[in-house]
Amino acid sequence: MDSRDVANRSSAAAQDQDRRSLDELVLEARPKLSRSEATEIVGGLSRTSKMPCHSWGIPATSCKTGSRLERIPGTVCHDCYAMKGAYRWPTVNRAYERRLARADHPDWNTAMAELVGWQAEKNRQPYFRWFDSGDLQSISMLERIAAVARMTPDVQHWLPTREYAFVKGFRDQHEKPDNLTIRVSSTHVDSPAHEIDGLPTSTVHRLHQPLGYECPAYATSPASCGDCRACWSPSTQNVSYKHH
Repeated sequence: MDSRDVANRSSAAAQDQDRRSLDELVLEARPKLSRSEATEIVGGLSRTSKMPCHSWGIPATSCKTGSRLERIPGTVCHDCYAMKGAYRWPTVNRAYERRLARADHPDWNTAMAELVGWQAEKNRQPYFRWFDSGDLQSISMLERIAAVARMTPDVQHWLPTREYAFVKGFRDQHEKPDNLTIRVSSTHVDSPAHEIDGLPTSTVHRLHQPLGYECPAYATSPASCGDCRACWSPSTQNVSYKHH
């Protein structure tokens, strides 16, 4: 056996170990929960009129990177939509705080998988969005989200993020589920996004032409995804959103 065979076998063994580690999160899941039990554990989901599906989010103030960028003009986080309007209503803010507080619940994976499946049936749309507000808090959170994606293989998940280090750390340890589209967001308006291992990206355009595919949602009033599902598609390398 030459050195290349040894390296290939070592790589395959490492990938098997990575898959097992995510599978262990799935196997730890309790038997099926009722929707009311799942809602109590998770803290509920969001339903914005623009989207074809429900979403899960946490306070934008909890963003590790975004909360700093929000204070810097010219960044995509400056004047963040999730820090104004309805997001500031006390009832809405409490709901997002509740979801963050419950994200470490031991049965969170099971509960989220139950709600993701429920909303897909309710909306008759096999899609789900992570972080309509907020962003990843840790590699561990991304691991649990990946486990939920594995538990709901018929649903396509979209996760926009600016937490590059967490994504890189996850990718170094795990194989991403095929039905989880991690879309890496740019930092500055009218600038390309940071690329991580060929993952799809998103940008925001204001003075320049859009890069790649232009999101059509804001061509209508009120804004709506309509039939477009580009954000969920890993084959759409970059989606550019009009600054709003």
